[in-house]
Amino acid sequence: MHVSQQKTGLRLVAIAMLVPLASAPARAASSAVQKLRPDVERTLARFKQTDPGIARLVESAAGYAVFPRIGKGGFIIGGAGGSGLVYERGKLVGLARMSQVTVGAQVGGQVYSQLMLFQNKATLDRFKQSRFEMSAQTSAIAAASGVSRNAKYSYGMLIFTLPVQGLMAEASVGGQKFQFTPVSR
Repeated sequence: MHVSQQKTGLRLVAIAMLVPLASAPARAASSAVQKLRPDVERTLARFKQTDPGIARLVESAAGYAVFPRIGKGGFIIGGAGGSGLVYERGKLVGLARMSQVTVGAQVGGQVYSQLMLFQNKATLDRFKQSRFEMSAQTSAIAAASGVSRNAKYSYGMLIFTLPVQGLMAEASVGGQKFQFTPVSR
């Protein structure tokens, strides 16, 4: 075998080894989407059932993200995290992971659901570029019957939460960070 044939053979082997690695994140995201999808659909239905006006807001939004289960806990220092799906004009476009660190008076643990509505394409695009953080100034609205009537977008977002389980008392400061992974349809 000539040296050039050996080099070509090595290149082909290297490419063959890299192809599965390159598609691994896509497969992992696809697997996560399949696991999350039923929970996301039930959670979105629960938000709409809690306040039917939320359905109108979801339809008029440029996009939305649904996090079925965000776990949160802390004692002085706290943290939270969860995964959800992101939709643009009703079509699935990605997987999102949320993480949060808080500092302050806090004790307990809870699980809650979160629905984020994006008022316009610019806000949704910023979220999809994983350059999105919610600061302490961004407030979430506890979903309840009729709250959607007076809900207003703040910084291009409208956020609703629903308790799942647990109890947490806190007066803390922190922010949520999001990591977006696109998914192919």
